[in-house]
Amino acid sequence: MSTRFPRVLRQLRWVQQPPAPRAPRGCPQGIASRPLLPLWESFQVPCRASGSAGGGAGEGLRGQQRLREPQSGSRGRAGGKAPLQPDAMVREIIQNSKEVLSLLQKGTPTFKPVLAVVQVGDDNWMQEINQNLAEEAGLNITHICLPPDSSEDEIIDEILKLNEDVRIHGLALQLSISSFSNKILNALKPDKDVDGVTDINLGRLVRGDAHECFVSPTARAVIELLEKSDFIIEGKKVLVVGAHGPLEAALQCLFQRKGAMTMVCSWKTPQLQSKLNEAEIVVIGSPKPDEIPLSWIQPGTTILNCSHNFLSGKHEYGVQFGGLTVEDDVGLLAAALRIQNVINSGRRWLREQQYRRWKLRSLKLQPLSPVPSDIEISRAQTPKAVDVLAKEIGLLADEIEIYGQSKAKVRLSLLERLKDQADGKYVLVAGITPTPLGEGKSTVTIGLVQALTAHLHVNSFACLRQPSQGPTFGVKGGAAGGGYAQVIPMEEFNLHLTGDIHAITAANNLLAAAIDTRILHESTQTDKALFNRLVPLVNGVREFSDIQLHRLKKLGINKTDPSTLTEEEMTRFARLDIDPSTITWQRVLDTNDRFLRKITIGQSKTEKGFFRQAQFDIAVASEIMAVLALTDSLADMKIRLGRMVVASDKKGQPVTADDLGVTGALTVLMKDAIKPTLMQTLEGTPVFVHAGPFANIAHGNSSVLADKIALKLVGKEGFVVTEAGFGADIGMEKFFNIKCRASGLVPNVVVLVATVRALKMHGGGPSVTAGVPLKKEYTEENLQLVADGCCNLQKQIQIAQLFGVPVVVALNVFKSDTRAEIDLVCELAKQAGAFDAVPCQHWSIGGRGSVDLAHAVREAANQRSHFRFLYDVQLPIIEKIRTIAQKVYGAQDIELSPEAQSKIQLYTQQGFGNLPICMAKTHLSLSHESEKKGVPTGFILPINDVRASIGAGFIYPLVGTMSTMPGLPTRPCFYDIDLDTETEQVKGLF
Repeated sequence: MSTRFPRVLRQLRWVQQPPAPRAPRGCPQGIASRPLLPLWESFQVPCRASGSAGGGAGEGLRGQQRLREPQSGSRGRAGGKAPLQPDAMVREIIQNSKEVLSLLQKGTPTFKPVLAVVQVGDDNWMQEINQNLAEEAGLNITHICLPPDSSEDEIIDEILKLNEDVRIHGLALQLSISSFSNKILNALKPDKDVDGVTDINLGRLVRGDAHECFVSPTARAVIELLEKSDFIIEGKKVLVVGAHGPLEAALQCLFQRKGAMTMVCSWKTPQLQSKLNEAEIVVIGSPKPDEIPLSWIQPGTTILNCSHNFLSGKHEYGVQFGGLTVEDDVGLLAAALRIQNVINSGRRWLREQQYRRWKLRSLKLQPLSPVPSDIEISRAQTPKAVDVLAKEIGLLADEIEIYGQSKAKVRLSLLERLKDQADGKYVLVAGITPTPLGEGKSTVTIGLVQALTAHLHVNSFACLRQPSQGPTFGVKGGAAGGGYAQVIPMEEFNLHLTGDIHAITAANNLLAAAIDTRILHESTQTDKALFNRLVPLVNGVREFSDIQLHRLKKLGINKTDPSTLTEEEMTRFARLDIDPSTITWQRVLDTNDRFLRKITIGQSKTEKGFFRQAQFDIAVASEIMAVLALTDSLADMKIRLGRMVVASDKKGQPVTADDLGVTGALTVLMKDAIKPTLMQTLEGTPVFVHAGPFANIAHGNSSVLADKIALKLVGKEGFVVTEAGFGADIGMEKFFNIKCRASGLVPNVVVLVATVRALKMHGGGPSVTAGVPLKKEYTEENLQLVADGCCNLQKQIQIAQLFGVPVVVALNVFKSDTRAEIDLVCELAKQAGAFDAVPCQHWSIGGRGSVDLAHAVREAANQRSHFRFLYDVQLPIIEKIRTIAQKVYGAQDIELSPEAQSKIQLYTQQGFGNLPICMAKTHLSLSHESEKKGVPTGFILPINDVRASIGAGFIYPLVGTMSTMPGLPTRPCFYDIDLDTETEQVKGLF
């Protein structure tokens, strides 16, 4: 027994593995012992249904239950047939259910349908019967007992919780007369209403859509008992007496469908005697009052007793009618039919999990020409409430945490719920080497999913990185896409979002503070004083914390009592002996600030002269951001945070966050950031925004978790489109070699974004500078520059082909591009090995402008994948760096600085040599020199430093003069960003 809330007594029994078959008590012994009948073909119709409250399955069930053969003179039965054997029917249904469930579990081994019965009151007689039949069929069952005085709201609250529990596939009610109401019955979700009591299921039955609904199993049991016994129903006079609500309606409808003349009445009907006298078939829906004489029923009348009514709680068995004994055959058969319905409900659910097309309401666009600014377009569209969007794509109410009206965090419990769901197709958007203005990868990503979902009605998700405040206020102005292909509201997307980067900043700097503080305290205290402060005396007792016990285990000290440690063990435990010259962990800030690239810390007198040189990185370059992007669970994130290496000790051994005792605190700061943020595009299609590592100084991809959740939500035929930062040589290479190794996911297609503008630059056009008007070469047709610049496009296609993934080129069309230029690019791309090349106009008209791209991507995704990694992680670090430099960048060789050589040797000695490589390199050239365009060759790639992100799981070489803290330009974007103090609207974002 357990208590959900004070007034509700909850009884749960989960059958994990059905025991050997046995006869349920109160059922014919033959159910378990007689030979089982062949598969019942009619079971394949998914509308076989039931009814409990107001006519529940299993009414009238106790002891040996058998409908006696009517005596001679029966007015309903055809002659010469075998007597009725309802126990064989029940046996057939249960065996059939078991076989169907077994077939379903072959494809989905963890699938096990669950029946939940909500009981109000103390009448437990149905519990064991349900349990036995469910056990025999292989179902799980949970029985929830509520007190007899439970209010309507309390009962409905219990029902609503079960409605949202994805483990529950059937929901039945066992109600007392005092708690019966239509409001309670209609609180059931119709697709879990295996007793057919809701207005929706009854309405479908009356309308003739029996194949789309559940029907009262009691009503169906009555019909099947008659038909299986060769009773002729057509033309007979049927009286349904004493039935209530859903049972009465279902019986009347089913009998009329069989051609019977049906009457319904209560036991108090004045004309009851004449009606009983005329009836050829009588169905009893509730206990017969004592004052009704048996002589009112004519000899030979066929009687079916459903009189154990969940509403009344009364029992009536073995009633004598004119010398004819009628026992309760209906109840057991109805209970079996309910079990059958639960399996059918589970089968429907499982089919929907395999692939369910979203019932998503797209938002309509009315594109204007000329195209307004991005923020004007964003504000002209009214987004759907995020909870509405969540419901449309299959998220449950308790799986989202809403932030305002337009964004929500999605809980990771979703992955467990959908673990048996087939993944959709996985598409990566990369690009050619960009101009400083960018090539529109985010815009293409959003345009593509708008085309897939809003126009082709294919489930699709965009997975994007969260933009950093640094570029937003520095040189970029936002990263929500552009034109009529963007995430809305774009100011919320670009500013703070749900605070993930702030959480990373706080966690990163907490760890940085812990490093310097530990060095200070170790330098100013004796071993004993240090130990006593690390393990303080509280209420006269010293105890290790969990993370301190973890450190003891790492040191090989198998003790848990602080008083038992030797002096040598106390010293080893207390002193990390960090070598300040080896500290690699830097403080971070999410602002471009070049003057923090090299600083001195510890100059206050309170730090007692312990100062050192340090630096700040941009927040998105923090290893914690990389951990967030590559983790697959909260537990995994905690492990990754704990193993982050921050320095080496004076013996050359790595010092981790775990050693500093800060892992738990870091996890607490990151507990909300690990949940992806749900937003939407201009056309109302879903977007996950999660993690934001730069591609030139980190691995440049959104989170593994966002991709995994999206792949489950779109289903087998759906698409998840994720973006890798900058050119394919950087973001795509890291996506394949780092992210795919961490996630285990295999991409189906690469979409390579190009622009005529960038190709002209690579063909020898003049330099392109942000904020400076474009030269005429970029605004007028120049086929020669385009043709010459396609060398970069061809090289990036070749890089993608190194990984064995088909490539579709998306030419992001600008209004200055001519038809001849567009056709030339598409033709040269195909000649270079692209599966297809498609011009896109999503920026000017939305998803409609990327429909051709969507078709091409769908076709490419059907090609056989030959995905492979570029290198074996077991290769030495130097060889992995050389492989990337030569095969991807086109370098002749690499050159290591003495510092880089020393770091590689150290990391190899520390056991980190088998990690993948994350190159930090300029995004503006295939080489390390940003001014070299096209396809540079024959250069030597300089590696000036190497860092290790052990928690994230990669080695981090710095190429050339690459900085991990960007600077602000002469005229940053913040000149144009402002707030209207009256409307509180943000101005100046692109």
